[in-house]
Amino acid sequence: MIKIICLGKIKEPYLNDLIDDYKKRISKYHKIEIIELKDTNNLEEERDNILKHISNQDYLISLDIDGKEFDSVSFSKTIDDAFIKSGTITFVIGSSYGLHEDIKNKSNLRLSFSKLTFPHGLFRGILLEQLYRSFKILNNETYHK
Repeated sequence: MIKIICLGKIKEPYLNDLIDDYKKRISKYHKIEIIELKDTNNLEEERDNILKHISNQDYLISLDIDGKEFDSVSFSKTIDDAFIKSGTITFVIGSSYGLHEDIKNKSNLRLSFSKLTFPHGLFRGILLEQLYRSFKILNNETYHK
């Protein structure tokens, strides 16, 4: 199973369409759940809300601008290895205030897609697209380059 914990809701219909499309595509490979939590300006409160949705058995990946970067093939191998270690991979996308250090320290992996800053809704779509791409790679299926 894949869980994506996000702070904040997506208001733009076109981004919701993008997210729903990739969520549907991914569901052919794995069960996927997106958990939207209220974003606040209090990192401790956000941390506590996030921790309620994380099990000690989850393979936890925090999205962190200072995290490790991968190409798509390496990312797919990382996803495959994470599923071998745990039946659930949980991604955490922080709020505009970032992620509490406790969440980062609890993570099995700190992942960065870029040093650039992305709007949260768009980034959620990018993460889902890369997960879908990973499953296509792992299953030796064609997908656009």
